[in-house]
Amino acid sequence: MLFIQNAINDYTSSLSGSGRSFYQKMLDNEKYYDGENVSINKYEKIIYDMQGLSHKDMWTANHKIASQFFGFSIDQEASYLLGNGVNFKDDKTKEKLGNNFDEAISELFVKMRIHGASYGFWDIDHIVPFSRTEFIPFKDERNGKLKAGIRFYQIDLKKPRYITLYLPSGFIEYQEKNSVITEISKFRAYKLNLSTTAFYGTEIIGSENYSSFPIKEMKINNKCYSAMHGKRNTIDAYDIITSGMVNNTDEGSLIYWVLTNCGGMDEDDNEKFLANIHKSHVVHADGDAGASAVPHTIEAPVAANDTTLKQLTTQLYSDFQAFNPNAITAGNQTATAIRAMYIPLDMKCDKLEAAVTDFINEILEIAGIEDKPTYTRNKLLNVQEEVQTYVMSEAYTGFEYTQEKILTVYGDIDKLDEIRKKIDAESMQNLTEDSEGKNDGAAG
Repeated sequence: MLFIQNAINDYTSSLSGSGRSFYQKMLDNEKYYDGENVSINKYEKIIYDMQGLSHKDMWTANHKIASQFFGFSIDQEASYLLGNGVNFKDDKTKEKLGNNFDEAISELFVKMRIHGASYGFWDIDHIVPFSRTEFIPFKDERNGKLKAGIRFYQIDLKKPRYITLYLPSGFIEYQEKNSVITEISKFRAYKLNLSTTAFYGTEIIGSENYSSFPIKEMKINNKCYSAMHGKRNTIDAYDIITSGMVNNTDEGSLIYWVLTNCGGMDEDDNEKFLANIHKSHVVHADGDAGASAVPHTIEAPVAANDTTLKQLTTQLYSDFQAFNPNAITAGNQTATAIRAMYIPLDMKCDKLEAAVTDFINEILEIAGIEDKPTYTRNKLLNVQEEVQTYVMSEAYTGFEYTQEKILTVYGDIDKLDEIRKKIDAESMQNLTEDSEGKNDGAAG
């Protein structure tokens, strides 16, 4: 019990290389994914008085505008790589992997990009996704393979925390309440062999484990870097500039008055002057060298902020290797131009695809399924031009290849076998009708 408690405490309080909590970084990344900027939410404007003492600025605007670029980038990756699901050669493979397979893989992918790694538990006939914030991995020191782990989760702070210790030989479940951990289920193997009879009902007649540890890790490399790694400062700068532009606009809407030859007015007079302005919109002032009142407004530095914002936007798309749909204009809608814009995203997703494939292959192995995953990337294309290109090259590539590529463009590659069977049936019917027609002609 003490080992489990210490492991969870160490994991949630461990420091990263920057001295910040490794676990807190993962929680911060979740907030950035949801569109909440942790850095600017903590930012407060400070002013100093004549004695040099600091005070919170209660007068100037302090809007905090957070972008959702981090979440947009990850969602774009997931949609691009997994939006059409995972394909297999055998149609029955998906059935064996569970009805929620595509959803589980997509969830694990998003968690991996937010936290740097994610974990999938193969539970008899389906995958249960674990987040890195709820699972402590124990790896082999020689090969880095996952050998054991502790999962801890809590649906509400008022509810108990549930803990499961996973070992190669089985698992055991605990409950933690008021810092006291108690066992709620005995240690048992992962698979139970059941027997059901009319007299005895359902009984456990045996148990067994998998050929390897049933929890597999999805990661890009052993460093397990998040998609946020090295990019948080750029996102913060973008959000600060955006917030600053709104603050400047807010403050620029203020009007201040320059009162000439009104040195006898005190603070109360100033207040009465402004109150009268707001009420009647009339100013009484002497002409010539007498008293006068002139309104002035504050102009925000829009041009400088706009230039900086555009540069940061370009840098964000470059750093995240994201596809920028706003870059497509009427002049570059050819298939070649659009394909060139996808090069950075393709380069990134090649690595991500390898990580997903490694994970799926491990799941296939433990599930005893022989197959290989493939993917249909969800590209924005000039469909007409793309299809015409494949049709024109049919003489060199063959009908079946052309058929497969066209269905890929339309996102219907999963219907390939169905369409081919339909075409074969129609061809056979036409052949039969032609044959019968010739026979009728010969008889006549």
